[in-house]
Amino acid sequence: MSKEKQKAYGGQAVIEGVMFGGKHTSVTAIRRNDNSIDYLVTDKKERPVLNKFKKIPFLRGIIAIIEASANGSKHLNFSSERYELSPDEDHTLEQVQDSKLTMILGVAGVGILSFLFGKFIFTLTPAFVAASLRPIFPGHLEQNLLEGLFKLILLLGYIYAISLTPLIKRLFQYHGAEHKVINTYENNDELTVENVQSHSRLHYRCGSSFILFTVVIGVFVYLLVPTEPLWFRVVNRLALIPVVLGIAFEVLQFTNKLRQVPVLRYLGYPGLWLQLLTTKEPNDQQVEVAIASFKKMLEQEETYDNEKSKLQIG
Repeated sequence: MSKEKQKAYGGQAVIEGVMFGGKHTSVTAIRRNDNSIDYLVTDKKERPVLNKFKKIPFLRGIIAIIEASANGSKHLNFSSERYELSPDEDHTLEQVQDSKLTMILGVAGVGILSFLFGKFIFTLTPAFVAASLRPIFPGHLEQNLLEGLFKLILLLGYIYAISLTPLIKRLFQYHGAEHKVINTYENNDELTVENVQSHSRLHYRCGSSFILFTVVIGVFVYLLVPTEPLWFRVVNRLALIPVVLGIAFEVLQFTNKLRQVPVLRYLGYPGLWLQLLTTKEPNDQQVEVAIASFKKMLEQEETYDNEKSKLQIG
């Protein structure tokens, strides 16, 4: 296996397309309403200070979320607005406007784009509900388990509800196409529609798995702090969000490393089960868009590396 094949790439489903991110660039490919494929290419800015934090366990997850949110919003807005333009209209990144509310709410529900905002809702609502049942379940352990249960029910119910809408169903199909492309690439298979379709739509590094891990990790972390009075419960839940996110990120990375190890690979299965809701089987046209995005990203990465090599030689 070559060094290129060992690189880990990530992606994100957008409106009628897929975004893939490399070390230096991010590329979105979308299927426009005239059936053509259009691209948005953005360069990742070098931030020396943040790069230092990326090497620190538990902190690097927070940095990754912030960067993914900032970068993903540009590509999401591009995809939703560009798709609706007629083929002869030009559209620059500066002209991209906010997406329609329904699109934003749907994507934000399961994507990293507005994960922090969603985290507040999914953290506090179950805490209030569990607290209201304290007369029946007064114990500290009971309260935490009940809170975790409500959080899981809220998460699964929300994802299932939005998955019934045509827009989000297509978004989940592109999410599946994204995973299939990465699985094909990581198995050293040629990126053809037929090969990609033969691979799984589930992947260990998915953000959906990350969301589920935050629910599980939260139960254990919150056992370390009091659940009453209610105001203190709310404060510590909010204050511990970065801690839960940081630990969940490390768990996600850990399960990804163990996915080839018998028995231990099952640690990542709960996240894969959640992806049965957040991904759908894509059609061939959707896979074609995902392949186009990934290949464009690889081209941009190769161009960047070649130019950097020339500068170093010069």
